[in-house]
Amino acid sequence: MAPLAPSPSPRRVRRSAEIRERLFRSALLLFAQKGFAETTVEDITEAADLGKGTFFNYFPSKDHILMAFAEMQIRKLEVFVHDVRGTRDPMPQILRALMSRMTEEPIRNPEIVRALIQANLTSAAVRREMARLHDRNRELLAELIRGGQQRGEVRADLPAEEIAQVWRQMIFGTLLFWSLIGDNSLPQRIELAIGILWTGLAPRSPGGSDSVGKSGSEVLS
Repeated sequence: MAPLAPSPSPRRVRRSAEIRERLFRSALLLFAQKGFAETTVEDITEAADLGKGTFFNYFPSKDHILMAFAEMQIRKLEVFVHDVRGTRDPMPQILRALMSRMTEEPIRNPEIVRALIQANLTSAAVRREMARLHDRNRELLAELIRGGQQRGEVRADLPAEEIAQVWRQMIFGTLLFWSLIGDNSLPQRIELAIGILWTGLAPRSPGGSDSVGKSGSEVLS
């Protein structure tokens, strides 16, 4: 039996993580300054003060920077959902705090939103990975919504997964239209969208239908 390869030292692991983060942050900055299509791998490594070949030790392609961005957003969402478990904060407050957390990076970098959309349309590899991340995103949001339903703060006549999907569509659409402008209006746009959507999420009146488990088509028919 061949001997096992020695595990990398903690120092080496930290160094590797630092280099990956430098490449990632340098890429995001350049995407914001030059645009995704105009930024080359060489631009990224120069900005990170690293050799060009170093990039491919951490990212198979420039598109994988976009996947890393999406994974970072998912980790933020996971942390947020974990932190609010068991809290008694009102759902509108929780949802607004969530949107504030999740739009920190897009506000700094509208180009990344446009690049993600473009990559989803043109790259099958990116599309497959993003589909997996979208599923995880929906699961986490559904957990939040389900908690609101159990506390009587969110209408219960629709499954949490369907509400989560509508919520994601609203946020995605808002980000898409804002990214075409890229100004400082995103917080206001998100706030307006949340306010309008909340009128449909709030619990139904005592005389209305409020049974968990109906599909959207049954409720709307």
